[in-house]
Parts: sequence; structure tokens; C-alpha cells
Amino acid sequence: MTRVLIVEDEERIASFLVKGLRSHGFASEVVGTGEEGLSRALSGDFALVILDIGLPDHDGFWVLSELRRTDKVLPVVILTARDNVADTVAGFEGGANDYITKPFKFEELLARIRARLHDSEHASKEPVLNVADATLDLRTRQVSAGGCQVELSAREFALAELLFRHPGQVLSREQILNDVWGYDFDPGSNVVDVYVGYLRKKLGAGSITAVRRMGYRLEKTGW
Repeated sequence: MTRVLIVEDEERIASFLVKGLRSHGFASEVVGTGEEGLSRALSGDFALVILDIGLPDHDGFWVLSELRRTDKVLPVVILTARDNVADTVAGFEGGANDYITKPFKFEELLARIRARLHDSEHASKEPVLNVADATLDLRTRQVSAGGCQVELSAREFALAELLFRHPGQVLSREQILNDVWGYDFDPGSNVVDVYVGYLRKKLGAGSITAVRRMGYRLEKTGW
């Protein structure tokens, strides 16, 4: 049975999550502080973490940051009452895999949990992606290009992974926003263009081509 760690200090919400997960075949454990959450997340006993931001000792961003120092793979879904864009971006940049705000419908949370578990399983079956002379290791989150290690932020890595899974294909800005950011975002935003620019600087100027009025394409050769 798939085990989920719930890091949540509100007993009512924690109980709601436990009952909902149990009814769908998941086992779960609840802890109410950041210290406990980090300790249990690092135990290797869980397939996914549901992490609240507003904890009584350390906030969820601290837990996420400390977790990602050691474990870059364990899926983390942030659950919080904060719904501003800055906190959402901070969560993703810190290494969260998904983000849902309170109040929420359990069906939506369940769908996100299943999607993140599916992503994790897929990564374990196909741990390394290779395009041209670049490599993405989905287990260690390490990237190399031209024989050199490349440091990517969590969001840069997510964008790179999407492109590496579709080399030679044109991906629209809307598709990239949906797949990489995973939440409602102003379609007029230039965030995709900005992050593509970051990747070009790190992977190589010829790695990603802009296709006018369509989107972006990761080139298979010639970086």
C-alpha cells in the first residue's frame, strides 16, 4: 500500500486527509511540526509528502529546503492557505512538485497526488534523458551539457525535463505553463520566455529554438 506523509498541524484537516486517502487505498501518517516532518520525510518510508506551509515551529518552505538538500526525488505537494503568486513561485522554486490552496476539494488533491506519483514512477523507469550532448538524470537531478555539470533551479530543471521528453517537437507556451508551473498563470506572462532564456545560457545558445507564434523546440543536434 502506498504510504503518504502528511505534515499538517490542524487536526481537523489532517483527519480529513487521512480518511480521504484511506478510502482510496493509501496509508498515511500525520506529524504536526516541521522538525518531525523533515525527519519522517527523510526516513524513506513514504512515496509522497503533503506539506503544510503554516507549521508551529519551522514553516513548510524550511522543511522543503532541508529535504531537498538530501532527497531531490521524493514528490512533495504543498498544502497551504496562502494563495499569492509569490508564495506559489517560492514553493516551486524550492523544489515542490505541486501546490494546492485551502480550502480545496479532496478530488482535486487526489488527482494531483496520483499525477505526482505517476511522474515519480515514470522517472524511476526512465532515469536518464539524453539529447545531443546533454544529459538529465531524473534521480539525482543532475544535468550535464558539453561534458560539464550544469546547475539548474527546480523550475529550470522541470522545464528542461519537459523539453528533453519531447526533443524536436514544438511546445506551445500554454502547454509549457500548464506542464511546468502546474497552476493557473496569466497566459500573457513572459515567464516561459524568461526561463527559456535561462536554459539557453546554461545549456547552449543553440539548444532551444523559438518558433514564431507557436512556441519552443529543443534541438536534437547542433548545440
